[in-house]
Amino acid sequence: MSEDCLFCQIVDGEIPSETVYEDDTTYAFLDVNPLARGHTLVIPKDHHERVGDMPADLAGDVFETVNALTPAVEAAVDAPASTVVFNNGEDAGQEIPHTHCHIIPRFPDDGQRPIHSLFAGADLSDDEMSEVGDAIRNAQ
Repeated sequence: MSEDCLFCQIVDGEIPSETVYEDDTTYAFLDVNPLARGHTLVIPKDHHERVGDMPADLAGDVFETVNALTPAVEAAVDAPASTVVFNNGEDAGQEIPHTHCHIIPRFPDDGQRPIHSLFAGADLSDDEMSEVGDAIRNAQ
């Protein structure tokens, strides 16, 4: 736990939350600044700032919770779909430095757009795609 982390304080019960799920390793609660009705956050109870900081077994637990809660969140607010996303690092829009997954219910005509609309896109040649693929494979 990190004493100055908002999410760690929520897990410890120091800050109230509308908790929707809790088990030994994960915690889920409604976002206090929701982007849609039912907007839920899923976090590991242990403090890890970024997705890659979590041990593999904990990452599996987090995704297992996301997998179980996504249809429950959609059903609870009668949403036909949802956007499920991790903002990984400050430059990606992560505002709280504690790994968290957003489950954001989506509705017809909600005015929101697909995630690809957030970016201008990168026009890569086949050689560049190959170079990036090699770099990713070699970084593991």
